[in-house]
Amino acid sequence: MTHATHAPALPDVILEPIVRLALLEDLAPAGDLTSDSAIEPDAKMSAEFRAREPGVIAGVDAARLALRLLDPEALLTVERGDGANVAAGDRIATVTGLARSILMAERTMLNFMGHLSGIATLTRRYVEAVAGTSARITCTRKTTPGLRALEKRAVRLGGAINHRYSLADAILIKDNHIAAAGGVGNALSRAKAQGGHMRVIEIEVDTLQQLAEALPLSPHCILLDNMSLEQLREAVAMTAGRAILEASGNVRLETVRDIAATGVDVISVGALTHSARRLDLGLDVT
Repeated sequence: MTHATHAPALPDVILEPIVRLALLEDLAPAGDLTSDSAIEPDAKMSAEFRAREPGVIAGVDAARLALRLLDPEALLTVERGDGANVAAGDRIATVTGLARSILMAERTMLNFMGHLSGIATLTRRYVEAVAGTSARITCTRKTTPGLRALEKRAVRLGGAINHRYSLADAILIKDNHIAAAGGVGNALSRAKAQGGHMRVIEIEVDTLQQLAEALPLSPHCILLDNMSLEQLREAVAMTAGRAILEASGNVRLETVRDIAATGVDVISVGALTHSARRLDLGLDVT
């Protein structure tokens, strides 16, 4: 049985430059020498994308666009789309059209789907690990340059939420900002004065003393960096709902549920995007 997590498709104006660059990387400067040499121009073929292992699918939108850019007449019929659970051997989609076009697009399509499905799959494991708690899993900006929009969407397809997309999304005062500003109070006070009423302000604290300094200044969110479980529980008690609490730092699958049980609201996991293993998918000619 498939299970889909909703995440709106990226508009083509965002997706197309990324996909075009991937195709250019594979086809420049002279196209597909192998297909052009070995296959007749009008030869047709049909093939199936299948999962070689269980996981959560993502990247079908990018794969579809890659095929369409090379051959608008080729047909991709999706059976298990973005957000779907698959088992080993499940058919994800079928593709029919000119053989040259399909083979030119094959690796780019699989690269997008394998990489993004790996992120969605790992994310789903973290989400399932904290099921039944009040904590939510989020990603970070530790993404692949150029692929952030796709990777962030894959995280959502895995059931988690997104952190900032860019430095312009919100004010996040980290340890280096605090050091440069001359302390927690200085950094927060200036941010509140400069940021405007529409800007969310989050501050990172490494100690409970810094947390105590931050709370009277009413930040929207407080990032508890690399704190022990005992410190996290104490931070939750000290905050008493006055700010959203985000736990971060060296979060692993085997530790994430214990972190969630401390009562924090959000757990950020850089590994979702920087360390996810790609899901093994393949294209088989039928």
